[in-house]
Amino acid sequence: MDRRRFLSGSAAATGLLLLKPKTVFGYEANSRVRMGLLGCGRRGTSVASSFVKNTDAHLVALADIFPDQLATAKTHFDELNTSVGKPTIDPKLMFRGYDAVHELAASGQVDAIQISTPPWFHVEHLEAVVNAGKHAYCEKPVGVDVPQSQRALEVARKVDGKVSIDVGFQIRSAPPFVELARRIHEGQIGRIASIRAHYDAPTASYPDRPGLSADEARLRHWLWYKNLSGDILLEQNIHVIDVCNWMMGSHPIRAYAKCSRKVLKNAGDISDNYEVIFTYPGDVEMSFTSTQFNMNGFFDVGETLFGDNGLAEAPYSGKLGITGPNAWTWSEKDSAAQPAKFAADGSFTDNLALADPMKDKGFIESITSGKFHNQIAAGVEAARSCMMGRHSAKLGREVTWEETGQLKEEYPLGLDIKQFR
Repeated sequence: MDRRRFLSGSAAATGLLLLKPKTVFGYEANSRVRMGLLGCGRRGTSVASSFVKNTDAHLVALADIFPDQLATAKTHFDELNTSVGKPTIDPKLMFRGYDAVHELAASGQVDAIQISTPPWFHVEHLEAVVNAGKHAYCEKPVGVDVPQSQRALEVARKVDGKVSIDVGFQIRSAPPFVELARRIHEGQIGRIASIRAHYDAPTASYPDRPGLSADEARLRHWLWYKNLSGDILLEQNIHVIDVCNWMMGSHPIRAYAKCSRKVLKNAGDISDNYEVIFTYPGDVEMSFTSTQFNMNGFFDVGETLFGDNGLAEAPYSGKLGITGPNAWTWSEKDSAAQPAKFAADGSFTDNLALADPMKDKGFIESITSGKFHNQIAAGVEAARSCMMGRHSAKLGREVTWEETGQLKEEYPLGLDIKQFR
Protein backbone atom coordinates (compact mmCIF):
# COMPACT_ATOMS: atom_id res chain seq x y z
CA MET A 1 0.00 0.00 0.00
CA ASP A 2 1.44 3.35 -1.07
CA ARG A 3 -0.51 5.94 0.92
CA ARG A 4 1.07 8.97 -0.74
CA ARG A 5 0.39 7.69 -4.25
CA PHE A 6 -3.14 6.70 -3.29
CA LEU A 7 -3.86 10.04 -1.64
CA SER A 8 -2.33 12.06 -4.45
CA GLY A 9 -4.59 10.16 -6.82
CA SER A 10 -7.53 10.97 -4.57
CA ALA A 11 -6.63 14.64 -4.61
CA ALA A 12 -6.42 14.62 -8.39
CA ALA A 13 -9.80 12.97 -8.67
CA THR A 14 -11.31 15.51 -6.32
CA GLY A 15 -9.75 18.36 -8.24
CA LEU A 16 -11.45 17.15 -11.42
CA LEU A 17 -14.81 16.88 -9.74
CA LEU A 18 -16.94 19.64 -11.27
CA LEU A 19 -20.27 18.76 -9.70
CA LYS A 20 -21.55 21.26 -7.16
CA PRO A 21 -22.94 20.00 -3.86
CA LYS A 22 -26.45 20.92 -5.00
CA THR A 23 -26.07 18.63 -8.01
CA VAL A 24 -25.19 15.70 -5.78
CA PHE A 25 -27.50 16.10 -2.80
CA GLY A 26 -29.92 18.88 -3.68
CA TYR A 27 -28.63 21.56 -1.32
CA GLU A 28 -26.67 24.71 -1.93
CA ALA A 29 -23.11 25.10 -0.66
CA ASN A 30 -23.03 26.23 2.98
CA SER A 31 -26.60 25.03 3.62
CA ARG A 32 -27.27 22.66 6.47
CA VAL A 33 -25.95 19.10 6.14
CA ARG A 34 -28.34 16.52 7.56
CA MET A 35 -26.48 13.99 9.68
CA GLY A 36 -27.33 10.62 11.13
CA LEU A 37 -25.59 8.98 14.10
CA LEU A 38 -24.92 5.25 13.88
CA GLY A 39 -23.94 4.05 17.36
CA CYS A 40 -25.34 6.11 20.25
CA GLY A 41 -22.82 5.21 22.95
CA ARG A 42 -20.54 7.57 24.86
CA ARG A 43 -18.07 8.45 22.12
CA GLY A 44 -20.74 8.55 19.42
CA THR A 45 -22.85 10.94 21.46
CA SER A 46 -19.85 13.12 22.28
CA VAL A 47 -18.71 13.50 18.66
CA ALA A 48 -22.22 14.04 17.32
CA SER A 49 -22.80 16.69 20.00
CA SER A 50 -19.65 18.44 18.80
CA PHE A 51 -20.99 18.47 15.24
CA VAL A 52 -24.24 20.05 16.47
CA LYS A 53 -22.47 22.67 18.59
CA ASN A 54 -19.60 23.59 16.28
CA THR A 55 -21.03 23.35 12.77
CA ASP A 56 -24.26 24.16 11.01
CA ALA A 57 -24.94 20.46 10.49
CA HIS A 58 -28.29 19.22 11.78
CA LEU A 59 -28.46 15.83 13.49
CA VAL A 60 -31.71 14.43 12.13
CA ALA A 61 -31.47 10.65 12.59
CA LEU A 62 -30.31 8.03 15.10
CA ALA A 63 -29.53 4.33 14.84
CA ASP A 64 -28.44 1.83 17.47
CA ILE A 65 -28.73 -1.86 18.18
CA PHE A 66 -30.09 -1.26 21.70
CA PRO A 67 -33.42 0.53 22.33
CA ASP A 68 -32.33 2.11 25.63
CA GLN A 69 -29.32 3.78 24.03
CA LEU A 70 -31.54 5.00 21.21
CA ALA A 71 -34.05 6.50 23.65
CA THR A 72 -31.32 8.17 25.73
CA ALA A 73 -29.79 9.68 22.61
CA LYS A 74 -33.18 10.98 21.47
CA THR A 75 -33.65 12.85 24.74
CA HIS A 76 -30.12 14.25 24.65
CA PHE A 77 -30.16 15.43 21.05
CA ASP A 78 -33.67 16.85 21.19
CA GLU A 79 -32.50 19.09 24.04
CA LEU A 80 -29.25 19.93 22.27
CA ASN A 81 -30.90 20.66 18.92
CA THR A 82 -33.46 22.89 20.61
CA SER A 83 -30.72 24.80 22.45
CA VAL A 84 -29.09 25.78 19.15
CA GLY A 85 -32.30 26.51 17.28
CA LYS A 86 -32.52 23.26 15.31
CA PRO A 87 -35.55 20.93 15.07
CA THR A 88 -35.85 17.86 17.26
CA ILE A 89 -35.41 14.38 15.81
CA ASP A 90 -38.39 12.90 13.98
CA PRO A 91 -39.24 9.51 15.56
CA LYS A 92 -39.56 8.17 12.01
CA LEU A 93 -35.80 8.71 11.66
CA MET A 94 -34.89 6.43 14.55
CA PHE A 95 -33.69 2.99 13.54
CA ARG A 96 -33.13 0.04 15.88
CA GLY A 97 -31.50 -3.37 15.62
CA TYR A 98 -28.67 -5.08 13.78
CA ASP A 99 -29.98 -3.92 10.39
CA ALA A 100 -30.40 -0.29 11.43
CA VAL A 101 -27.35 0.76 9.39
CA HIS A 102 -29.10 -0.15 6.12
CA GLU A 103 -32.32 1.62 7.08
CA LEU A 104 -30.40 4.74 8.06
CA ALA A 105 -28.26 4.65 4.91
CA ALA A 106 -31.37 4.28 2.73
CA SER A 107 -33.06 7.37 4.18
CA GLY A 108 -33.51 10.23 1.76
CA GLN A 109 -33.53 12.60 4.73
CA VAL A 110 -29.87 12.00 5.59
CA ASP A 111 -26.78 13.34 3.77
CA ALA A 112 -23.95 12.14 6.02
CA ILE A 113 -23.55 9.44 8.66
CA GLN A 114 -21.24 9.31 11.66
CA ILE A 115 -20.13 5.71 12.30
CA SER A 116 -19.48 5.16 16.01
CA THR A 117 -20.19 1.46 16.33
CA PRO A 118 -17.68 -1.03 17.84
CA PRO A 119 -14.54 -1.29 15.65
CA TRP A 120 -15.34 -4.81 14.40
CA PHE A 121 -18.25 -3.26 12.46
CA HIS A 122 -16.50 -0.15 11.13
CA VAL A 123 -15.60 -1.36 7.66
CA GLU A 124 -18.89 -3.21 7.12
CA HIS A 125 -20.85 -0.14 8.14
CA LEU A 126 -18.62 2.22 6.17
CA GLU A 127 -19.20 0.18 3.03
CA ALA A 128 -22.97 0.20 3.55
CA VAL A 129 -23.02 3.95 4.13
CA VAL A 130 -20.94 5.02 1.14
CA ASN A 131 -22.56 2.48 -1.19
CA ALA A 132 -25.83 4.25 -0.40
CA GLY A 133 -24.28 7.52 -1.55
CA LYS A 134 -23.85 9.03 1.91
CA HIS A 135 -20.82 10.91 3.20
CA ALA A 136 -19.18 9.16 6.14
CA TYR A 137 -17.35 10.16 9.30
CA CYS A 138 -15.92 6.89 10.59
CA GLU A 139 -14.29 6.45 13.96
CA LYS A 140 -10.92 4.73 14.09
CA PRO A 141 -9.66 2.09 13.62
CA VAL A 142 -10.37 1.23 9.99
CA GLY A 143 -10.75 -2.48 10.68
CA VAL A 144 -9.66 -4.83 13.45
CA ASP A 145 -7.68 -7.16 11.18
CA VAL A 146 -5.78 -6.94 7.89
CA PRO A 147 -8.54 -8.48 5.72
CA GLN A 148 -10.95 -5.83 7.01
CA SER A 149 -8.42 -3.09 6.23
CA GLN A 150 -7.98 -4.47 2.72
CA ARG A 151 -11.74 -4.35 2.25
CA ALA A 152 -11.64 -0.71 3.38
CA LEU A 153 -9.04 0.13 0.71
CA GLU A 154 -11.26 -1.43 -1.93
CA VAL A 155 -14.15 0.73 -0.70
CA ALA A 156 -11.89 3.79 -0.88
CA ARG A 157 -10.99 3.14 -4.52
CA LYS A 158 -14.58 2.44 -5.46
CA VAL A 159 -16.10 5.63 -4.07
CA ASP A 160 -13.17 8.05 -4.40
CA GLY A 161 -14.41 11.47 -5.47
CA LYS A 162 -18.07 10.50 -5.09
CA VAL A 163 -18.57 11.15 -1.37
CA SER A 164 -16.51 12.62 1.46
CA ILE A 165 -14.98 10.19 3.97
CA ASP A 166 -13.20 11.23 7.16
CA VAL A 167 -11.54 8.95 9.71
CA GLY A 168 -11.62 10.06 13.36
CA PHE A 169 -8.01 11.13 13.86
CA GLN A 170 -9.00 14.50 15.32
CA ILE A 171 -5.53 15.21 16.72
CA ARG A 172 -4.42 16.03 13.18
CA SER A 173 -6.83 18.97 13.36
CA ALA A 174 -5.71 20.30 16.77
CA PRO A 175 -3.99 23.67 16.13
CA PRO A 176 -0.97 23.06 18.44
CA PHE A 177 -0.22 19.74 16.77
CA VAL A 178 -0.77 21.16 13.28
CA GLU A 179 1.74 23.94 13.92
CA LEU A 180 4.26 21.57 15.48
CA ALA A 181 4.00 19.20 12.51
CA ARG A 182 4.59 22.12 10.14
CA ARG A 183 7.74 23.13 11.97
CA ILE A 184 9.06 19.56 12.13
CA HIS A 185 8.44 19.08 8.42
CA GLU A 186 10.31 22.35 7.78
CA GLY A 187 13.32 20.81 9.51
CA GLN A 188 13.29 22.93 12.66
CA ILE A 189 14.58 20.05 14.82
CA GLY A 190 16.81 18.73 12.07
CA ARG A 191 16.93 15.08 11.09
CA ILE A 192 14.81 12.98 13.43
CA ALA A 193 16.98 10.37 15.15
CA SER A 194 14.59 8.72 17.63
CA ILE A 195 11.14 9.00 19.17
CA ARG A 196 9.75 8.28 22.61
CA ALA A 197 5.97 8.01 23.08
CA HIS A 198 3.49 6.77 25.65
CA TYR A 199 -0.21 6.35 26.32
CA ASP A 200 -1.19 5.72 29.95
CA ALA A 201 -4.88 5.65 30.83
CA PRO A 202 -7.49 3.99 33.03
CA THR A 203 -9.39 1.08 31.55
CA ALA A 204 -12.89 1.59 30.21
CA SER A 205 -15.63 1.21 32.79
CA TYR A 206 -19.27 0.31 32.34
CA PRO A 207 -22.31 0.54 34.64
CA ASP A 208 -23.56 -2.64 36.29
CA ARG A 209 -26.12 -4.33 34.06
CA PRO A 210 -27.39 -7.51 35.77
CA GLY A 211 -29.29 -10.08 33.78
CA LEU A 212 -27.65 -9.55 30.38
CA SER A 213 -27.06 -12.49 28.12
CA ALA A 214 -23.41 -13.27 27.38
CA ASP A 215 -23.73 -11.93 23.83
CA GLU A 216 -25.39 -8.70 24.88
CA ALA A 217 -22.79 -8.16 27.61
CA ARG A 218 -20.01 -8.56 25.05
CA LEU A 219 -21.60 -6.04 22.68
CA ARG A 220 -22.30 -3.49 25.39
CA HIS A 221 -18.82 -3.92 26.90
CA TRP A 222 -17.02 -4.18 23.57
CA LEU A 223 -13.92 -2.29 24.69
CA TRP A 224 -12.98 -5.24 26.88
CA TYR A 225 -12.77 -7.76 24.01
CA LYS A 226 -9.99 -8.08 21.44
CA ASN A 227 -12.19 -9.27 18.61
CA LEU A 228 -14.57 -6.31 18.95
CA SER A 229 -12.04 -3.57 19.74
CA GLY A 230 -8.80 -4.84 18.21
CA ASP A 231 -7.03 -4.59 21.60
CA ILE A 232 -5.77 -1.41 23.27
CA LEU A 233 -2.91 -0.82 20.83
CA LEU A 234 -5.30 -0.60 17.90
CA GLU A 235 -8.37 0.91 19.55
CA GLN A 236 -6.84 3.60 21.78
CA ASN A 237 -3.07 3.82 21.34
CA ILE A 238 -3.53 4.25 17.59
CA HIS A 239 -3.81 8.01 18.11
CA VAL A 240 -0.17 8.18 19.24
CA ILE A 241 1.00 5.90 16.43
CA ASP A 242 -0.88 8.02 13.91
CA VAL A 243 0.70 11.23 15.24
CA CYS A 244 4.16 9.68 14.90
CA ASN A 245 3.38 8.53 11.35
CA TRP A 246 2.23 12.06 10.58
CA MET A 247 5.33 13.69 12.02
CA MET A 248 7.59 11.18 10.26
CA GLY A 249 5.71 11.35 6.98
CA SER A 250 5.76 7.57 6.81
CA HIS A 251 4.66 4.37 8.51
CA PRO A 252 7.02 2.12 10.50
CA ILE A 253 8.62 -0.68 8.50
CA ARG A 254 8.94 -3.19 11.33
CA ALA A 255 7.97 -3.70 14.96
CA TYR A 256 8.99 -5.76 17.95
CA ALA A 257 6.43 -5.84 20.75
CA LYS A 258 5.33 -7.42 23.97
CA CYS A 259 2.01 -7.19 25.79
CA SER A 260 0.29 -8.81 28.73
CA ARG A 261 -2.70 -8.65 31.05
CA LYS A 262 -1.35 -8.27 34.57
CA VAL A 263 -3.75 -5.98 36.41
CA LEU A 264 -7.22 -6.07 34.87
CA LYS A 265 -9.76 -8.31 36.60
CA ASN A 266 -12.90 -7.42 34.64
CA ALA A 267 -14.42 -9.66 32.01
CA GLY A 268 -12.78 -9.74 28.61
CA ASP A 269 -9.38 -10.48 27.17
CA ILE A 270 -7.76 -7.18 26.18
CA SER A 271 -4.19 -6.49 27.18
CA ASP A 272 -3.53 -3.92 29.89
CA ASN A 273 -0.02 -2.98 28.75
CA TYR A 274 2.11 -2.85 25.58
CA GLU A 275 5.77 -2.17 24.93
CA VAL A 276 6.71 -1.71 21.26
CA ILE A 277 9.82 -0.72 19.33
CA PHE A 278 8.69 0.62 15.95
CA THR A 279 11.37 1.23 13.31
CA TYR A 280 10.74 3.90 10.68
CA PRO A 281 12.63 4.38 7.40
CA GLY A 282 16.19 5.61 7.99
CA ASP A 283 16.48 3.27 10.97
CA VAL A 284 14.65 5.73 13.24
CA GLU A 285 13.32 3.86 16.24
CA MET A 286 10.28 4.81 18.26
CA SER A 287 9.96 3.43 21.77
CA PHE A 288 6.28 3.20 22.70
CA THR A 289 4.75 2.13 26.01
CA SER A 290 1.13 1.84 27.03
CA THR A 291 -0.80 1.00 30.15
CA GLN A 292 -4.57 0.80 30.42
CA PHE A 293 -5.67 -0.07 33.91
CA ASN A 294 -6.93 1.80 36.95
CA MET A 295 -4.12 3.82 38.52
CA ASN A 296 -6.35 6.19 40.49
CA GLY A 297 -7.37 7.84 37.26
CA PHE A 298 -3.81 8.55 36.10
CA PHE A 299 -3.78 9.74 32.49
CA ASP A 300 -0.82 10.92 30.43
CA VAL A 301 -0.19 10.83 26.69
CA GLY A 302 2.54 12.36 24.58
CA GLU A 303 5.31 12.07 22.03
CA THR A 304 8.88 13.39 22.07
CA LEU A 305 10.83 13.52 18.82
CA PHE A 306 14.60 13.88 19.11
CA GLY A 307 16.36 15.54 16.18
CA ASP A 308 20.00 16.38 15.54
CA ASN A 309 19.13 20.07 15.95
CA GLY A 310 16.58 20.06 18.76
CA LEU A 311 13.65 18.11 20.13
CA ALA A 312 9.89 18.42 19.83
CA GLU A 313 7.42 17.61 22.62
CA ALA A 314 3.76 16.90 21.85
CA PRO A 315 1.79 16.03 24.99
CA TYR A 316 -1.98 16.03 25.31
CA SER A 317 -1.51 18.29 28.33
CA GLY A 318 1.21 20.79 29.18
CA LYS A 319 4.01 22.50 27.31
CA LEU A 320 4.01 21.69 23.61
CA GLY A 321 6.83 22.97 21.46
CA ILE A 322 10.46 22.78 20.37
CA THR A 323 13.65 22.98 22.41
CA GLY A 324 16.87 23.95 20.64
CA PRO A 325 18.11 26.63 18.21
CA ASN A 326 14.57 27.00 16.82
CA ALA A 327 12.94 27.12 20.24
CA TRP A 328 9.19 27.63 20.15
CA THR A 329 6.28 27.01 22.50
CA TRP A 330 2.60 26.87 21.65
CA SER A 331 1.15 29.91 23.33
CA GLU A 332 -2.54 30.01 22.48
CA LYS A 333 -3.99 31.59 25.62
CA ASP A 334 -6.51 28.86 26.36
CA SER A 335 -4.33 25.92 25.37
CA ALA A 336 -2.97 25.12 28.81
CA ALA A 337 -5.64 26.82 30.89
CA GLN A 338 -6.79 23.49 32.32
CA PRO A 339 -4.91 20.20 32.58
CA ALA A 340 -6.26 17.56 30.23
CA LYS A 341 -8.39 14.89 31.86
CA PHE A 342 -9.14 11.38 30.74
CA ALA A 343 -12.70 11.13 29.49
CA ALA A 344 -14.44 7.90 28.58
CA ASP A 345 -16.11 9.65 25.66
CA GLY A 346 -12.81 11.02 24.34
CA SER A 347 -13.52 14.66 25.18
CA PHE A 348 -10.40 16.56 26.23
CA THR A 349 -9.22 20.05 27.08
CA ASP A 350 -5.76 21.66 26.95
CA ASN A 351 -3.83 20.95 23.72
CA LEU A 352 -6.76 18.97 22.28
CA ALA A 353 -9.44 21.51 23.17
CA LEU A 354 -10.08 22.39 19.52
CA ALA A 355 -9.36 18.98 18.01
CA ASP A 356 -12.96 17.82 17.63
CA PRO A 357 -14.42 21.22 16.64
CA MET A 358 -11.80 21.75 13.91
CA LYS A 359 -12.15 18.17 12.66
CA ASP A 360 -15.94 18.52 12.53
CA LYS A 361 -15.78 21.80 10.61
CA GLY A 362 -13.35 20.36 8.12
CA PHE A 363 -15.61 17.40 7.38
CA ILE A 364 -18.75 19.49 6.92
CA GLU A 365 -16.90 22.01 4.73
CA SER A 366 -15.62 19.18 2.54
CA ILE A 367 -19.24 18.29 1.84
CA THR A 368 -20.66 21.78 1.28
CA SER A 369 -17.70 22.83 -0.89
CA GLY A 370 -17.68 19.67 -2.98
CA LYS A 371 -13.97 19.17 -2.17
CA PHE A 372 -14.48 15.68 -0.86
CA HIS A 373 -12.03 13.95 1.48
CA ASN A 374 -10.92 10.35 1.24
CA GLN A 375 -9.01 9.51 4.42
CA ILE A 376 -9.38 5.73 4.30
CA ALA A 377 -5.84 5.00 3.10
CA ALA A 378 -4.27 7.10 5.86
CA GLY A 379 -6.59 5.39 8.34
CA VAL A 380 -5.51 1.97 7.10
CA GLU A 381 -1.86 2.99 7.35
CA ALA A 382 -2.25 3.82 11.04
CA ALA A 383 -4.32 0.70 11.70
CA ARG A 384 -1.82 -1.62 10.04
CA SER A 385 1.02 0.00 11.97
CA CYS A 386 -0.76 -1.08 15.15
CA MET A 387 -1.66 -4.49 13.75
CA MET A 388 2.02 -5.02 13.03
CA GLY A 389 2.87 -4.38 16.68
CA ARG A 390 -0.01 -6.53 17.88
CA HIS A 391 1.07 -9.43 15.66
CA SER A 392 4.66 -9.11 16.86
CA ALA A 393 3.50 -9.40 20.47
CA LYS A 394 1.48 -12.48 19.57
CA LEU A 395 4.40 -14.21 17.83
CA GLY A 396 7.15 -13.00 20.17
CA ARG A 397 9.38 -11.83 17.34
CA GLU A 398 9.92 -8.90 15.00
CA VAL A 399 7.30 -8.44 12.26
CA THR A 400 7.73 -6.37 9.09
CA TRP A 401 5.32 -4.11 7.26
CA GLU A 402 5.32 -6.42 4.23
CA GLU A 403 4.56 -9.45 6.38
CA THR A 404 1.70 -7.60 8.03
CA GLY A 405 0.12 -6.76 4.70
CA GLN A 406 -0.04 -10.48 3.86
CA LEU A 407 -1.82 -11.55 7.05
CA LYS A 408 -4.98 -13.56 6.43
CA GLU A 409 -6.07 -13.98 10.05
CA GLU A 410 -9.61 -12.72 10.63
CA TYR A 411 -11.04 -11.76 14.00
CA PRO A 412 -14.44 -13.49 14.26
CA LEU A 413 -17.43 -11.65 15.65
CA GLY A 414 -18.24 -14.70 17.77
CA LEU A 415 -21.98 -14.15 18.17
CA ASP A 416 -25.20 -14.11 16.16
CA ILE A 417 -25.84 -10.43 15.57
CA LYS A 418 -29.28 -11.13 14.03
CA GLN A 419 -30.71 -11.92 17.46
CA PHE A 420 -30.73 -8.15 18.14
CA ARG A 421 -33.74 -6.97 16.17
